[in-house]
Amino acid sequence: MVADIVLTTLNAKYIHAAFGLRYLLANLGDLRPSAALVEFDINQRPLDIAEMLLAHKPKIIGFGVYIWNVAPTAELIAAIKRLRPDIKIILGGPEVSYETESQPIVQLADHVITGEADLKFAEVCQVLIDDGSRGCSPHQLKKIIPAGLPEFSHVALPYDFYTDDDLAHRIIYVEASRGCPFTCEFCLSSLDIPVRQFPLPAFLDALQKLLDRGVKQFKFVDRTFNLNVATSKLILEFFLARHQPGHFYHFEMIPDRLPAELREVIAKFPPGTLQFEVGIQTFNPEVGSLISRRQNYERLADNFNFLRRETGVYIHADLIVGLPGETLESFAAGFDRLIALGPQEIQVGILKRLRGTPIVRHDTEWQMIYSANPPYEILQNKLLNFATMQRLRRFARYWDLTGNSGNFLEATPLIWSGDSPFHSFLRWSGWLHARVKRTDSIALLRLMELLFEFLTDELHLDARLVAETLWRDYKRGGRHDKPGFIKDFLATEEPLLPASKTKTVLLKRQARHLV
Repeated sequence: MVADIVLTTLNAKYIHAAFGLRYLLANLGDLRPSAALVEFDINQRPLDIAEMLLAHKPKIIGFGVYIWNVAPTAELIAAIKRLRPDIKIILGGPEVSYETESQPIVQLADHVITGEADLKFAEVCQVLIDDGSRGCSPHQLKKIIPAGLPEFSHVALPYDFYTDDDLAHRIIYVEASRGCPFTCEFCLSSLDIPVRQFPLPAFLDALQKLLDRGVKQFKFVDRTFNLNVATSKLILEFFLARHQPGHFYHFEMIPDRLPAELREVIAKFPPGTLQFEVGIQTFNPEVGSLISRRQNYERLADNFNFLRRETGVYIHADLIVGLPGETLESFAAGFDRLIALGPQEIQVGILKRLRGTPIVRHDTEWQMIYSANPPYEILQNKLLNFATMQRLRRFARYWDLTGNSGNFLEATPLIWSGDSPFHSFLRWSGWLHARVKRTDSIALLRLMELLFEFLTDELHLDARLVAETLWRDYKRGGRHDKPGFIKDFLATEEPLLPASKTKTVLLKRQARHLV
């Protein structure tokens, strides 16, 4: 397809859909028939992508630039500019919305639109396509073009631009609001104030159309879905009234804001249909104060207890390693505290210095040193040296493979057996790395065998107990092939646990946790 305007990006994975680009396409107005949206992923070769983009014979290519794709995107743009220097390159996205003067990718581009470009992208394209025929000349366009906050009543919603193939194979992103009222210094959302709501009737109409087209999973990207309690309650009630088996809804929630009116509707959803991502980040109030993060920990704990005891909500909770003022011991105490609250997943994230965020104000006092390359993770600080940060980086990866994966639901708690979960898991992490010397490409059976060895040889747990526990975990995923290294320790054959009936690859981990 020949297209004057091509919108593109390199997604982290194929299953991710470029939500922002669909907004740009939806708001191109008269230019929409001459535009195309083409998505790739970061595993594809830049030269192959360039070939496919140039086949459209575009006049303009708009790139969505993010922390995960900036390096290959820069390589891709450099190749396109050598082959077709006449093509106008427009950049947008969070990675190029701040500190633009220092970025090599910005030097390669013709224009960069900073901020929310829903409407501004069309304006810039119109000037470039018209080439001055309507008064404004392309030469009058600045290289860096700030986009003001768009009036949502003027923004066309993007949901019709999810194709049938998207609905079948990709995550479907939606949003009821933008912005965040909090000022957490590590987060780009702290710069996006105020919180703005999309007109609810039009948004609910769009959701209904997606449901009518067969969408069963919705991932809300709102940073604080439950900030406006009345609106979030209406949206939850909308889904509850239309709920069908297999439907799944993901929301980012403020962990200490769950009033009675929300609790009432949340409790009515069947188990395993709601997923709440809750950003705790730290349990240390002094660290929270340093990074301008307000949080009521008592209310947070009460909300967790309600969700775990009285609902079937799947909880994904976040903690961050490397925050200024956070010691190894205070992070350990926070991790143990979170384990006791019982979320199904704990994401142990490494602090990143995202462009534009005010976390840099702590660089001198806390001796914060970050990687110069994406994703700009902390390398060390005043309280955590490089060697300790490397241990914690491995801890985070192995926790994802062991604690979060759902493959070791019963076996993981054996690692601590009444002691500190953090320090016990750190011991397992160090032992595992000494054995495999890597944090990726560890096959499930290999990891299972190593965990059996660690629990029996290092912790001296009963081999029969460990084998039976691992066997139950293994069967939980619908597997029936008995691993050889535990066969001799299994006295009797237990009934098979029911395999998950979930068909989609997006829910495998959740399904294992909820069997």
